[in-house]
Amino acid sequence: MAENGNLDRLAAGLPLEERHKLLQKLNNQSNISDEPLYVPDNKGVSALSAEEQYARLPWYLKLWFFILSLFKARPPVRLFEDRQVAHVGRQIEESFPGLYDYQKSRLLSAFHVELEKLRDASRFFYIALDASFNRDKGAFYAFLGSLEMAPVHKKLSAETDPAVLAESCPDLSEQELRKKAFLAMDTALEEIDESMRGAMYFDARSLYCLKELSSFLFDRLIMSFSFDASLGGHSCSASVVKDLLTNLNNILVSLKTIPPMPLLGSLFMFLLQEKQGEPGFDINKEISAVLTKAEEALAVIREFNRQVPLTKILRCASRNMSLSPKEISGGEDWFVVYREYWKRRIEALFASFMREKKHRDLLNSFRYFLKGKNLKTLGNTVSETNPDGIPVNGALGLSFLLTFYSVVFMAELNNTLRPILIDGEFFRKENRSEFIEAYNDLIKLEDEIHKFEMDIALSGDFGKRYSQARQEMTSLPVKRRKIQLVVEEASGEALSIIESARRASRSMVNILGGIISKDSMGKYDSLSNFKKMAEKIPDFEASVDDALQKFKKIIQILEDIDVIDMH
Repeated sequence: MAENGNLDRLAAGLPLEERHKLLQKLNNQSNISDEPLYVPDNKGVSALSAEEQYARLPWYLKLWFFILSLFKARPPVRLFEDRQVAHVGRQIEESFPGLYDYQKSRLLSAFHVELEKLRDASRFFYIALDASFNRDKGAFYAFLGSLEMAPVHKKLSAETDPAVLAESCPDLSEQELRKKAFLAMDTALEEIDESMRGAMYFDARSLYCLKELSSFLFDRLIMSFSFDASLGGHSCSASVVKDLLTNLNNILVSLKTIPPMPLLGSLFMFLLQEKQGEPGFDINKEISAVLTKAEEALAVIREFNRQVPLTKILRCASRNMSLSPKEISGGEDWFVVYREYWKRRIEALFASFMREKKHRDLLNSFRYFLKGKNLKTLGNTVSETNPDGIPVNGALGLSFLLTFYSVVFMAELNNTLRPILIDGEFFRKENRSEFIEAYNDLIKLEDEIHKFEMDIALSGDFGKRYSQARQEMTSLPVKRRKIQLVVEEASGEALSIIESARRASRSMVNILGGIISKDSMGKYDSLSNFKKMAEKIPDFEASVDDALQKFKKIIQILEDIDVIDMH
């Protein structure tokens, strides 16, 4: 999902007006010809097989082929078929020299050259598709839908927003709000009319054809050619690559027309999004460059179809004059994918909305517990003001504990705990040992957090390793793994400090609870000198009870932070 983050942000975050402005800018700068990419040539093509055509010949032609068969020892129908192949083969050799030798049924060097051009042109669309559609079909269709079905997109965006729904219906539960959002989604989708549906299907089908062409096994086809010294170029037996050529022919005939500009615009916008963070990024320069590449790629596809009579070559190679390319299917699932994307997006929006709500509630509880003081944020951790910081799991918990230490622990709790440490006489030695251990863990909490801060600072161990891993010139998977290892190690240390504080707080709850009870029951009991300490220290019992409640609150807050961090 992390890899798809940019796609989802572009699909959902770019304002509708900005999308249409960018599309208009692409339209204005585009010189892409609307001339068809593929013009079918059906002259002289019969839907009948050679046997069926032969059966319909006049009697004198049948007689002629019968007489020839006596001399050539081949059935008359095969001789008729040979004549058809020779006729089409000569047409190919005369009109498109250097492509095909029909007598040897071999593809020649000019065909090899045209294939390489087509492969290189198709790579542009492979890169564009890899940056968008191949990563998240739903996000791509959502972006495309915002251009082809703007009113529907606008309604989906506005009427499924959990913040808007919660504001308009404050009394509804989360479950009821979700139900209302999905009902609004279905209502909006019902407003897709036939023209919108047709435009989206045409886009989706064009997209699928581009995908099939760009991912076609050109290299396997080209590697089937070998250098022929007698010809001074590369050649290949047509029968060896007939199946591959048939697939390619089916793809090319399916991509008859230039893909619509909303589709090309969507592909280009995702490409531009990929480059946006690069140094010296210039939107106008990038638009011009991407349009030029698209124009060149589409021109090569059109020229290949003009210069390479692939259907005729396949007819000769297969000895089937009725052979015709078949259009491939694809794109029919666009609506299902589009709807699933919006379902997934609504779920994600609600998860984010509820997480933020819990976060706000938690911050409010922080402020109350911490006497209105703001959290002391850790340096070099990721935040809104420092997006390049280390995304440490547990950073919020450490920020809370660091602030708690100075505002609550040292200022208030220690005034109760320290006298117990010095003068408290426990009935059970194990209670005193546990109290001392918990107290020491809490006393050194601030030093441990500051030491961790030094480790994640730019000059610290984690900070240096994180920065180095991000700047390494290596493959993306290796780079991500190295970054992940640093983050996991740093998070492990952070969570260890938090767990130590949590464990100490639980011990304090148990021990202070035993002291308050003043009964020798269970594992934890009271102090043997409780009355003396109560007489000596004003409000001693109340202060112990207050400390008990605060430690319970600390445990609850740390659990709430865990829930937020898990999401």
